[in-house]
Amino acid sequence: MGFSSALGSIILGAFIGWVAGKVMGVRKTLLQSIIVGIIGGVIGNVISGLIGFQYGWWIDFVFAVAGACLVIAIAKLLFSRK
Repeated sequence: MGFSSALGSIILGAFIGWVAGKVMGVRKTLLQSIIVGIIGGVIGNVISGLIGFQYGWWIDFVFAVAGACLVIAIAKLLFSRK
């Protein structure tokens, strides 16, 4: 992976993490958004591949945001302070 590809993944991951945070109503730092977005993108890509639903970049984006939302939901369950 080249530098521009890695940089693009980080920027896209940050955007996906930000969108997922808005959907889930969670405020995160930039680093948290990047991490959640990249992990969510991987999870979304795996899920869309498993069900065979790969029809374009916008579907990949939707699955990446859904994967990031899943990561946020799991983190809320594991780390919520009650």
